[in-house]
Amino acid sequence: MTHGSGAHRTVAVEGLSRVEGEGSLRVEVRDGVVHDVALSIFEPPRFFEALLEGRQASEAPDITARICGICPVAYQMSACAAVEDACGVTVDQRITALRRLLYCGEWIQSHALHIYLLHAPDFLGCADAVELAERDRPSVERGLALKRTGNLIMETVGGRAIHPVNVRVGGFYRAPTVAEVGVLVEPLRRALDAAVATVAWVGGFDFPDVEGDYRFVALRSPGRYPIESGRVASSDGLDTSPAGFADMVIEEHVARSTALHARIEGRLDYLTGPLARYALNSSELPDPARQAAEDAGLGMICTNPFRSIVVRAVELVFACHEALRLIAAYEPPDPPAAFVPPRADVGTGATEAPRGLLFHRYELDENGLIRTARIVPPTSQNQITIESDLRRVAQASLELPDDELGWRCEQAVRNHDPCISCAAHFLDVTVARR
Repeated sequence: MTHGSGAHRTVAVEGLSRVEGEGSLRVEVRDGVVHDVALSIFEPPRFFEALLEGRQASEAPDITARICGICPVAYQMSACAAVEDACGVTVDQRITALRRLLYCGEWIQSHALHIYLLHAPDFLGCADAVELAERDRPSVERGLALKRTGNLIMETVGGRAIHPVNVRVGGFYRAPTVAEVGVLVEPLRRALDAAVATVAWVGGFDFPDVEGDYRFVALRSPGRYPIESGRVASSDGLDTSPAGFADMVIEEHVARSTALHARIEGRLDYLTGPLARYALNSSELPDPARQAAEDAGLGMICTNPFRSIVVRAVELVFACHEALRLIAAYEPPDPPAAFVPPRADVGTGATEAPRGLLFHRYELDENGLIRTARIVPPTSQNQITIESDLRRVAQASLELPDDELGWRCEQAVRNHDPCISCAAHFLDVTVARR
């Protein structure tokens, strides 16, 4: 809703639609200048760090998977990486490859969900995916088929599509056979074609002419596009380990939000996610993804947040291609999991969730119990930059009528696919007894 006089104007969306979780936005305009913006997250916090304290480190993947039903693998992989780091364990490359395949499944289903059901309606003048399906049923069916393929990978490798049950610290409870993994090839070949068509489809949308001045942060792993591992890099020269990055990130509580706001030390805001991964790693994309990006008019870096939908589609092509590559080279790990002995230490694990960099840090005792836990999801890291985008987009769009300006502001938030439920997982609680 937008209201106010020409000199004083307020854009307020009390319930953001087509995002995961509950939040609102508010933009205040005075005398033709955006005076204040706020992305408010009011979903109740769920205290996952506190739930982990005193639990066995081996329980972390299953507990943290419940943070999100869309990206549970991201939480499981980051949890495993943090525990294994604390315990000084490096797993077999066959386990790493199987983890990467599982993660490809999550990227495929999450990106397909965002592109087709959450984001594309914005560009096509539709209120939601139902209206889009009425206008363009084949496109929505293509998106749903892509999502089913991602779910199938998660079921085959992870045991089920939502909150997979086959993941454990050190690897997997059971490695699928070559035949079981081979069943994925034909669906993935169809999905690869559908992903290429998706890039062409979204590349034809009309995009507002808005550019962001971003400090991009993402994992970097020379020789391959990052998913499950790597060092943390930035567009302004940062190159550090996940542990080093965790030391740099400061989280602050803001009164309007149940999600913490993260900054790099020195009060530097930054952006994680597809735009950041692409900017720092586009040279590592395989030929089909690189060609799709070129055909859609993307350069090596994209700074228009509205074109993030195109970058996500390019990552769909990559994930389908990468899954096929991993299946072609698949050797079942034997045993399916490495032994991870308990050790008193601190470990950090970082992976690339579909929405961006996610890191976990656990302090373990000598019995393998978690003494302290810290989980920093992408949306907490992106929230300050999302508000900067909101200010920039609103200022550039003040000529729009009230309804269209409200729509544009809401879209500016959806560009980053915020997972509000993931972000609203922690607040300090102090109980004073007198």
